[in-house]
Amino acid sequence: MIDWIEEHIQENPTLLALSNHIGYSPYYCSSLFHKISGITFKNYLAGRRLCYAAIALRDTTDKIIDIALQHGFSSQEALTRAFVKTYGCTPYAYRINPTPIKLSIKYDVLKPNQKIFGGINMTTVKEANIRFEFIPAHKYIGIWDLRAKNYDDFWKYHNCDDICGTIDSMRKVSFEVVGCHQAGWFYENGQKGYFYGLGVPVDYDGIVPDGFEIREIPASTYLVFFHPPFDYLADNDEVMKKVEDLAWNYNLNTNHRWWIPVGYEWNETFCPDYQRHFPEVLGYEVLRPVHKI
Repeated sequence: MIDWIEEHIQENPTLLALSNHIGYSPYYCSSLFHKISGITFKNYLAGRRLCYAAIALRDTTDKIIDIALQHGFSSQEALTRAFVKTYGCTPYAYRINPTPIKLSIKYDVLKPNQKIFGGINMTTVKEANIRFEFIPAHKYIGIWDLRAKNYDDFWKYHNCDDICGTIDSMRKVSFEVVGCHQAGWFYENGQKGYFYGLGVPVDYDGIVPDGFEIREIPASTYLVFFHPPFDYLADNDEVMKKVEDLAWNYNLNTNHRWWIPVGYEWNETFCPDYQRHFPEVLGYEVLRPVHKI
């Protein structure tokens, strides 16, 4: 249902059209949508329209009235009312000064532990491997939480919609190497925590959203423990385990891979560990910083 809404977002999608597409009654579709997403069809659609309008204001030079009409608003005034109510500023003010705002993100209602029958049944799991990568100096705007030990843990303490929406609104200023939603682990006072946010260029001096903290990350070489693209629904847990087992148990002193030079030690006192999780595009990667002894 959500994918259908996203595909037809500029065509004024209605609950009746959605029910005709799926083959169930409007009442059943409405109840099911609310059950799986926690939000009504009407409110989800309004939030996503406003999100697309905000992105257009930020990234294009289209007239505000054209953006309003393109994204389902009856007039520029209707867009302005919704924008002020949700984001606290007018569309024009946001265009002039696109500060971080909490965009309404696309819902992902499928989780790794949910079962889907049919489709691909051939495993895409391979052995995890290693390569080198250099990441230049940059800054990172994120939430750093010593209570959280991994991705799932992190969202027990934080609002996913608010944080991800804020990060999405800053995509235009993100760093090309460490981009939006690239998370990882950090070490502080002998403890290991988890962070989530976005990288920005080393000369970034813009706004840091409330609740976020900006840190300078020095340049470093990283060992990248990785698995190529895979079937997320079928193999995510197994792939993540293979990569993380290799990453956290890797011994630099007993390296037997001819393409990995010797004479390195971990550099995690000064640089964080990064995590890249884009299953069908990049795969899964854990990056640990190293430096020459």
